[in-house]
Amino acid sequence: MNAETEMNAGTGMNAKDVVVRYVQAVADGDLATIRDSFAEDATWTYPGDLPLTGTWKGRDAIVDDFLGAATGGLFKPGTAPEVALVNVIAEGDQVLAEWTAKGITRSGKIYDNRCAGIYVVRDGKIVSVKEYADTQHVERTLFG
Repeated sequence: MNAETEMNAGTGMNAKDVVVRYVQAVADGDLATIRDSFAEDATWTYPGDLPLTGTWKGRDAIVDDFLGAATGGLFKPGTAPEVALVNVIAEGDQVLAEWTAKGITRSGKIYDNRCAGIYVVRDGKIVSVKEYADTQHVERTLFG
């Protein structure tokens, strides 16, 4: 079975559905759905040598510290980056999602990045993410 047909126990959603739902929640600013998308012990790994770099462990650290810092303090007050899903490929419990993120930074710079993440979904929850992005652009626009 592949991710298109394999349903996660108890959710009625396959792995691809879980990730699409999560990315749409990010785009909509739906914090409850964002938080509900992750397993309690999930991990998120972000590349590079930036203040956001590392492996974030646990749903609360991912949602409150990593994602919260990425949106809350780095962009123009009262705004959040616009996130749009570009592509999703799924096989079993693994999902590759590609998205764009665009916004105005706290310093007034234009942030326009194309990102990808490899998600692992089990029992209807995201258990791990490895994100890939243009970290030079992140450094220049968000931290430069």
